[in-house]
Amino acid sequence: MSQEAFIVAATRTAGGRRGGRLSGWHPVDLAAEIINELVDRTNADPALIDDVIMGCVQQIGEQAVNIGRNAVLASKLPNSVPGTSVDRQCGSSQQALHFAAQAVMSGTMDCVIAAGVESMSRIPMTSPGPVALKAGLGQYVSPQIQENFGVTEFTQFLGAEMMAEKYDISRDAMDNYAYQTTLKAIAAINAGHFDNEIHPLQERIKDIPVGDQMHSVDEGVRFNASLEAISGLNLLQEGGRITAGTASQICDGASGVMVVNAAGLKALGVEPLARIHHMSVLGHDPVIMLEAPIPATERALKKASMGIDDIDLFEVNEAFASVPMAWLQATGADPERLNINGGAIALGHPLGGSGTKLMTTLVHSLQRTNKRYGLQTMCEGGGMANVTIIERL
Repeated sequence: MSQEAFIVAATRTAGGRRGGRLSGWHPVDLAAEIINELVDRTNADPALIDDVIMGCVQQIGEQAVNIGRNAVLASKLPNSVPGTSVDRQCGSSQQALHFAAQAVMSGTMDCVIAAGVESMSRIPMTSPGPVALKAGLGQYVSPQIQENFGVTEFTQFLGAEMMAEKYDISRDAMDNYAYQTTLKAIAAINAGHFDNEIHPLQERIKDIPVGDQMHSVDEGVRFNASLEAISGLNLLQEGGRITAGTASQICDGASGVMVVNAAGLKALGVEPLARIHHMSVLGHDPVIMLEAPIPATERALKKASMGIDDIDLFEVNEAFASVPMAWLQATGADPERLNINGGAIALGHPLGGSGTKLMTTLVHSLQRTNKRYGLQTMCEGGGMANVTIIERL
């Protein structure tokens, strides 16, 4: 008989810009800080943690050789706690959450940490492909994939443009969306809405001596943003509609949640913040790539016997403005419930760290607004999307 899965703690670092305030942190140590904070927030006996599941996309260099286990070794957890790493592209740590929930629901484990990390300053985006190619190790797009899909590579930038064209989303509309999500992020910071979820860390800038400044505010937010400035940015490709201003920001960061079942609640002696109501994942067209959240959301709501209006808050990752805008158009969701504190265009998208980052924000937003249900989804490389529905407790 399956059990229920509960989130008892959720935290994240403030995002760091490329070369910014978190760039001096080794990603293993950055992830370890989140593990430690989750233990501290629950006052848990570290030995009670059954496993750590870590999402990370660029698993090369400092993020290679099982960063999940390495983060455990860098943390206050005992060596008896195992760790593993997940790559479902941008949804890696959301998938880590799903695996953690499945483990405690099955009863094989009682307390699991699901987390994610990415240092995009130290391990640039798409590093594994070019590095392997340069070393003569080939590329991931096999001859059969090329035959099946008629492409030599899958690219998110093409996918973003295809989404804008398919759903007839103009550049002006995306520029305005980017401006509005920035205003929401600024308002959230000024109102202290992120204070309970952010774990402040000592500022460490790469190649600069460590100081005593604490990093507690998302660094990528452009407090002086204007619609005119966004509208003046160059297109990413000639004849397209996407600009750097309507794409998610490169970001360093880590995040995590602690997931338990009823036995875990009893062992820890804590109250749950939320219950996992539904979780699913769906594959879709890998060429347009970024459309998967739409059918994934529709299927998730059907499986959960819910309608779109039953959901109080949505977190849909802003990989590009065309993604949440197309999602709104297709699902008919209330835009006032979407990314109420701003999204990745304003706050940053630390790849493997974004799944539990969005979940952390969703959990705390439901608590703050006294709402009941929240839904999270995000587009993922290869044309996939995870969907998680939680209920605030």
